[in-house]
Amino acid sequence: MLNRKINDLRCKPAIGGRLALLVAVSLGLCLGAPTPGDAQETIRIGLPTKTYYPTIIAETAQRQGFFAKEGIKAELTIYRSGSETFEAMAAGAADLQLNSAALIAAGRRKGVQTKAVAGAALGYYGWYLMVKADSKIAQISELEGKKVGITAAGSASDVLGRWTMQDRKVKYTAVPLGGGGLVPNLLSGNVEAVVLYSPLSFKVMQEKQARSLIDFGAEVKPHLSGLWISSDKFIAEKPQVVQKAVNALFGAVVFLQDKANRAEAIKLIAEIDEIAPQVAEAELDGNLSKMSTTGEMTEEWLTRALELARLVGMTDLAPVAEIYASNFKVVPTKK
Repeated sequence: MLNRKINDLRCKPAIGGRLALLVAVSLGLCLGAPTPGDAQETIRIGLPTKTYYPTIIAETAQRQGFFAKEGIKAELTIYRSGSETFEAMAAGAADLQLNSAALIAAGRRKGVQTKAVAGAALGYYGWYLMVKADSKIAQISELEGKKVGITAAGSASDVLGRWTMQDRKVKYTAVPLGGGGLVPNLLSGNVEAVVLYSPLSFKVMQEKQARSLIDFGAEVKPHLSGLWISSDKFIAEKPQVVQKAVNALFGAVVFLQDKANRAEAIKLIAEIDEIAPQVAEAELDGNLSKMSTTGEMTEEWLTRALELARLVGMTDLAPVAEIYASNFKVVPTKK
């Protein structure tokens, strides 16, 4: 949360006496007098988990003062999952958040009216299907009949696991283990493989604990895997605040991707995610460097995102045309 306070500017009586002062006040011309449009708005931003790229982006925007430069205050809240973050918006506790096209489309069918305002990512960068470093499995086909760990049913890891089965014509059992259970269960041999996300994927590869069978960021066709979304109500009532917040967030992406800021970016990522600098560097190169800087959304990319959602049984989904707003154009805030 931005804790900066703006001191009130107090009107000074103009030379010319009481009448001149009254005229100035009545016309709203008193130097420094606040008007309704000058009031600093607050936007509540929901983030799905701590060690996930939207948290890095939002925290960077906060620390670099990009929200303040846009004239708004941002309150960041980290939740435990994308579903919990979406529920917070449904309950009126969040104004903007990073989430999926699937939840927008499913939510609209259940009366939760939200729309995407900008595209964040065109793939699951940093996500891998992984086996132990010393595993004898070398081909996807060798997972036939085996156990593969995912975080939870209906999650992104479940989507990618089912995509693997469909695309590679293999059948295995998906085992929900939670985010914290993926690596321990892989290393102990309880599962033969796991669908793992960054920066944890980069960490286990660097430590030579696991190796990749599939790089999902490279293998899955471009689709909007991550979107900044807001409620229809907030979009209608405060479109300028949404625009300013989006500008600040994409300003952070541009900042992180700028080679001139590389050392500072790695330090920021390491601090925010509480990871080693070498893992932070891999997160920057393997994930954040591939994030969108324009927020572009197309119906083709959104359609593919919903097609992936159907792999986990999501069928009652709103049409693509209803799940995004095209009136926001990203203008990244400059440092």
